[in-house]
Amino acid sequence: MNNSWTLIVDFTFLSFLIFVGAILKARLPFLRKLIIPTCMVAGFLGLILGPELLGWLPFNMDILGDFVYHLMGIGFIALSLKERDIKKSPDLINSGMLIVSTYLIQGIVGFGLFLLLAKTAYPKLFPGIGLLLPLGYGQGPGQAYSIGSQWEELGVVGGGNLGLTVAGFGFIWATFVGVVLINFLVRSKRFKQGHLGTTKSHRKIVEESAPDEIPLSDAIDKLTYQAALIGFIYLITYLTIFGLEKILVPLGTYGETLAQLLIGFHFLIGSLYAMLFRYILNKLEGAGLKLEHSPNNYLLQRISGFSFDYMIAASISAISIYALEEYLIPVLILTTLGGIVTIIFMLWVVPRIFREDQLANVLGFYGMLTGTISTGMALVKAVDPRFQSNTPDNLVMGSATAIIFGFVLLLILNIPVVGYVQNQPIMYVYTFVALLLYFGVLLGVLFYRASKKGVQKNRK
Repeated sequence: MNNSWTLIVDFTFLSFLIFVGAILKARLPFLRKLIIPTCMVAGFLGLILGPELLGWLPFNMDILGDFVYHLMGIGFIALSLKERDIKKSPDLINSGMLIVSTYLIQGIVGFGLFLLLAKTAYPKLFPGIGLLLPLGYGQGPGQAYSIGSQWEELGVVGGGNLGLTVAGFGFIWATFVGVVLINFLVRSKRFKQGHLGTTKSHRKIVEESAPDEIPLSDAIDKLTYQAALIGFIYLITYLTIFGLEKILVPLGTYGETLAQLLIGFHFLIGSLYAMLFRYILNKLEGAGLKLEHSPNNYLLQRISGFSFDYMIAASISAISIYALEEYLIPVLILTTLGGIVTIIFMLWVVPRIFREDQLANVLGFYGMLTGTISTGMALVKAVDPRFQSNTPDNLVMGSATAIIFGFVLLLILNIPVVGYVQNQPIMYVYTFVALLLYFGVLLGVLFYRASKKGVQKNRK
């Protein structure tokens, strides 16, 4: 068969798996009871039926990796283009800081563990692999694969596959362990009925369409216009990455390493451009200048949903079991410890940050910071079926503000790879200290803001 069909055939395989996964999710009682996205069911079906196990679906693993990489960028740009009614609320900033604080505690645990393993039982182990824990758990399979793959370009064996594997275990903790966590917490005296989202009436999130959106009789389809906007911003993202690579690579090892890392964080660059585009568009509209058409929130949400569903299915299908054999024990220790620490941290920090809807917020942030925002929402729905709590706002808006605080973490991620390439183990120490310092600063500011908000409420 012509090579040009390879991408399309793999896309049809993924489509078939998602179709079958939707049927199984609807028809099998035990799957209906599990809080697990259909795309994740499809991914595990792809893993079983794919070339690694049964071999019934001859996936091209490189193509699946490309799917994961690019669909993540498209999905984040689509989300960032959406217009939302963002109120000046400390919870939005606090949510972003909480998300990045969790990345940091996961990074401290993962990196510290692999430093210990590298000094004892696994002397050839790259300690930076421990940083795949916050990438796979906190940010999802797309980011973990993207960064891991760029590490492979710099000599880290199996980086992309390890990222997907860590994210796969994260989904297990988000879903299976999440169900256990729900049943435990709803029976806990610490979380009374008043914390389920009934303490206060919250406005339900409703996406509103623009009054002057594209009519059906127009020369361009509504969906086509949204795709064109996303494609335009993705082009600017590509040109930025390409330009930075040309500038950074001649600067030496650190510049080359940073360039590879920026390629892995293409979704972040695309999101920032999308937010800037949306901000400029709003300013122009405020001044009475409008584009011929406006971005449509509903269609952008559908595009991002499509992208993330296929991305998750592809990411799990692309996990290489055989390539994992060398790191199986360390990865099992890493993901287990990471799951336990995330639960403990959520139970400790969330009630101190959010005085209302504590149970919904604990479950939502836990589900998102071990899986994706969809698993977080699924756990919230179990205790807040009408989404009356403030948790959906906190998860969605917090993810946007987390980009700001996560930039420092992006720089820290570059340090151990430079140490690995230049054979300078002292860089690993610098990385660990930087993670601890930033975690301390961020947590201190977060608690200060939360206490200040509590004082202001008491005065009212």
